[in-house]
Amino acid sequence: MKIVIVDDDAIFLNSLQSWLTAQGQQVFTAENSEEALELVRRETPQAAFIDLNLIGEGGLKIFKKARQIVPELLVVMMTSSGSVQSAINAIKEGAFDYIEKPVLQPMVDQIVDKMDRVLAEPSANLTVRQKIEEKYTFESIVAKSSRMQKIVEMIKVVAKSNAPVSIYGESGTGKELVARAIHSQSFRRNKPFVVVSCAAVPENMIESEMFGHETGAYPGAVSQRKGKMELASGGTLFLDEVSRLDSSFQVHLLRTLEQKAFTPVGGSEQLKSDVRLISSTNIDMKKAIEAGSFREDLYYRLSVVSIELPPLRERKEDIPILVELFLLRFNEENQRRVTGFSSDANDFLLHHDWPGNIRELENAIERAVILSKGEVIQVTDLSPQSPHSQPRPPAGKTMREIEKNHIYNVLIEAGGNCSEAARHLGISRMTLYNKIKAYGLNIHKIGTGE
Repeated sequence: MKIVIVDDDAIFLNSLQSWLTAQGQQVFTAENSEEALELVRRETPQAAFIDLNLIGEGGLKIFKKARQIVPELLVVMMTSSGSVQSAINAIKEGAFDYIEKPVLQPMVDQIVDKMDRVLAEPSANLTVRQKIEEKYTFESIVAKSSRMQKIVEMIKVVAKSNAPVSIYGESGTGKELVARAIHSQSFRRNKPFVVVSCAAVPENMIESEMFGHETGAYPGAVSQRKGKMELASGGTLFLDEVSRLDSSFQVHLLRTLEQKAFTPVGGSEQLKSDVRLISSTNIDMKKAIEAGSFREDLYYRLSVVSIELPPLRERKEDIPILVELFLLRFNEENQRRVTGFSSDANDFLLHHDWPGNIRELENAIERAVILSKGEVIQVTDLSPQSPHSQPRPPAGKTMREIEKNHIYNVLIEAGGNCSEAARHLGISRMTLYNKIKAYGLNIHKIGTGE
């Protein structure tokens, strides 16, 4: 490729030029707008790396002018500001990608590989959402950060096998999305994907839920009912929050996995089990085994392959892409024309810890789009309390203590209303109940203001 680099930092300019030249690219450099646009006119490059914060005219203006000269130019915007809005604006205007400084060679290699693929198969008129999804998503999983890209690669490999998979991660990190992605890439993709929410099924009903029952198997069983294991035959069975399974049922599940057969409640005939099992949990399973609440032999049966999803606070490179996709979706759903975020809102998006992870971010953007009084979302639309007025967690506090205090404060603000508190936290009501129980919080006293 012919590639133009535009940056007023001579040392960085030379480093990036060396990396790209070593790959066999034809590289041209410029330190200002005039040099850059002259190179674009003369060389008609396929790609450009442009510093967003260039002194003088600014990288975004150079990008727009360069695209007028070469409309199909693939432009990567480089920024050291960490601004969500700058990245989003560049993508909206048609930038191929953005990259935050300090730039590392592996980042450059990944982007050049993507450029090669796009040039080999040029895509025609795409909407903003299609452009973003084409570059950053895999089966609805946003993967710009290196950690998520590695997980996507693992999904592609794991999907080709029939091995049981366990997915670990905090609530709201997208465990079910990953499970669905594995199913959709597998040879079972044309068969059912069936979900069992282990936390939502009463202990005395889990066997019937999983294996089905015959008429008269127990009081109230007025007709035969197929279980999830049978409904998922040939496909994938996803056990969400598997750690919540009753210990006595864990024995039945282990036997089913070993024998590849099960018997409906009240039945006598064994049915063959042909499912790919994927499970998820948000707790440390080894601690659950040590505590005696989960069988070690079942754990190893379920965890032939393990995938650990990072919390959103550890993959902040993905936040701008998630924000833009949510903004586009909720604009469409609510017939709004919100165009972006104030600088304070941008800072909040990037620096908030998002304890509820992607689910909390999604809820925050939806609420902001609905409540925003103008075309620009303010920080108060995202959070009733400005991040600048929120005290920092005291030094020396563990994550467990910080989370406990945060949940307690949100419950107080909600007057003990768990549904409202769960919405504010961006987690499910069941997950909130589990955390209240784990931390020993007395919601009755909270509700009375004690």
